[in-house]
Amino acid sequence: MTDPSAPTEGSALVRPATGADLPAIADTLADAFADYPWTRWAVPADGYAERLRALQLYFAERIGLPYGRVWTTADNAAASVWTVPGTEVPAELFTSPELAALYGDRLHEVGRADAVLESHRPSRPCWFLATVGVRRDRQGEGLGRAVVEPGLRAADAAGAPVFLETATADNVRIYRRLGFEVTAEVDLPGGAPTTWCMEREPGST
Repeated sequence: MTDPSAPTEGSALVRPATGADLPAIADTLADAFADYPWTRWAVPADGYAERLRALQLYFAERIGLPYGRVWTTADNAAASVWTVPGTEVPAELFTSPELAALYGDRLHEVGRADAVLESHRPSRPCWFLATVGVRRDRQGEGLGRAVVEPGLRAADAAGAPVFLETATADNVRIYRRLGFEVTAEVDLPGGAPTTWCMEREPGST
């Protein structure tokens, strides 16, 4: 993820994504997460790039767009994917054979780690920032913050908190600038990277 606290001159170019944007968004998110500790651990090395892109497409297309929110820049160089309270995501989307095939021999370990993280997720309704990424050749332009801000404003308007998980200490510092605070620092099984759970109360800056 790029630094979403940078200047936001391009923020006016952010818009809700449509189905036509999804292939380019998947390309962007795969590029942004190519070396991210969690995806490097969770996605098999065999066909890593292709699996990572397919996973990003799956979550944006099957979960974010129909059941949450997806924002992107005009040129799809950055995107954020959210789930929202009051809209239930069908449980089978998280257990589908398609998803299992993408995780391959990492599926069991990913499931173990997710079960540990589940106990640290909020029980109250919240907006969940599932992913945000910026193409590596466009980082430093403020696009990360630009695609996050619509979700923060919407959550504030609804009086709802925002939750996220991140697997780098650098991201923790970035999100603190947006009003998030760490609620848990979680050591995970199976060699998974340490993951920080963070929440932002409505109106935080």
